[in-house]
Amino acid sequence: MLFFSLCCFFLPFPSPAQTKPDALVLYRQQQYAQAIEVCLGELEADSTNTDSYVVLCWALVKTGRYAEAENWAARGRGVSRYDPRLIEIAAEARYFQGKNEGALSLFQEYISYAPNGSRLTEAYDFMGEIFMRLGKYRHADIAFSASLQYDRANPARWIKLGYAREMALDFRYSLDAYNQALQMDPNNPDAARGRNRVIAKMN
Repeated sequence: MLFFSLCCFFLPFPSPAQTKPDALVLYRQQQYAQAIEVCLGELEADSTNTDSYVVLCWALVKTGRYAEAENWAARGRGVSRYDPRLIEIAAEARYFQGKNEGALSLFQEYISYAPNGSRLTEAYDFMGEIFMRLGKYRHADIAFSASLQYDRANPARWIKLGYAREMALDFRYSLDAYNQALQMDPNNPDAARGRNRVIAKMN
């Protein structure tokens, strides 16, 4: 027993340098390049590690490597097809590449699979932006309104809603949205300009 205790006492403890880096921790610390490197190593060791695909894609999007993120998300979905995190980040990757219809389809898929997902607000916001690109202002109104159901204290989203309604010539409700933004951020120049434009159009 004494020999065993002595052996345990003298066993070396892992040094900080020997501690395996955590890709998610690195990502949250905004060390995206390191997170990518760790994830690639993890996937080389285990190509079925869904979490590694997810964090890798998040980090790739943060560094503007959208085509790579889309590609890795597709590979990840080959392992876990219905993982909502992979669906949502693939949608973002397509959005930033200007692949509007493809991104829209994936955001809709994400909402279907994760009606209470952590990125629901962002998904609706991205959809609103896509509809604006496509000139579908009523659809953008619906998407931005849905986003605000989950994040009402966001002046930027109220401004987007106001602009969508302004473009749809729905000036009364556009004014309401701009006023909401100004209540939260009285010095916001975009909200003030939008409000003034709409008032001029109504007169």
